[in-house]
Formats: sequence, structure tokens, C-alpha cells
Amino acid sequence: MVYYNRSGYNSDMFLVGILSWWYGDGFTSRLRIIKERLVSCVDFFSIKLLLSTLFAPFRQISAGSVSGPIGDQIHAFFDRLISRFIGMFVRLFMIVAGLFAILAQALFGIILLLSWIIMPFLPVVGLIMMIIGWVPQWMI
Repeated sequence: MVYYNRSGYNSDMFLVGILSWWYGDGFTSRLRIIKERLVSCVDFFSIKLLLSTLFAPFRQISAGSVSGPIGDQIHAFFDRLISRFIGMFVRLFMIVAGLFAILAQALFGIILLLSWIIMPFLPVVGLIMMIIGWVPQWMI
């Protein structure tokens, strides 16, 4: 026999509906959002592109090919060399920052998913703790 409350809804089915959404569509939606954030972070830092252009001149600044006196050629060589070192350091910094940001985004996503799984049980845990009389140490 099914009992209905005053509004005509079965309260047991309401709870089942909420939990089935929470662990079904809600969980997959949360997973999709986390994946989109991670993909966006990977795309923002473009680590593959930075690695492929690691030793390219910084901001494409270069002296080009210089013909003329040997002093001008040596000066142009060192200009290109310095530009490549600056580019390498800037790109290495961005690669490290990107890896750190991607790792932080992934860890935050894992924590968010775990908290999403545990969240519906917290009221029950709180109720049990209240019934047994448990009080945190900082409240004594």
C-alpha cells in the first residue's frame, strides 16, 4: 500500500527521484563540467605548442641573415642566441605554470567529485552524531 501526504505526492518516491538524479544525471553533468574545465586549462596553456617552439626566438625577434663584416655577423648571431634563450626561459616558465595549473585543476575536480558522492550522506551522519551525543572538541 502506498501512502501519500497532503499534497498527493509519495514522499518515498520523491527521495528516490532526488537520489537517482544526484547519482545519475547530476553526477554525469558534474563530471562533464570538470572535464570541460580541464580541457579549457590544457588548451589555454598549449603545452604541446610551447614544447614544439621551445628554442624559437622570443616573439620572433631575430636579426635575420646578415651579410657584411664579420663583426656584424657575430653581433647578429649573439642577438639570435639571446633571443632564443629568453624565449626558452619564458616558455619553460609557462610550461611549469601550466602543468601546475592543470594538476591543481585535476585535484580540485577529484575533490569535487568525491564531495559530490559523499554529500547526501552528511545529514544522516549528522543526525547519528546528534543522537549519540557527540560534540566536537572545540565546542567543549
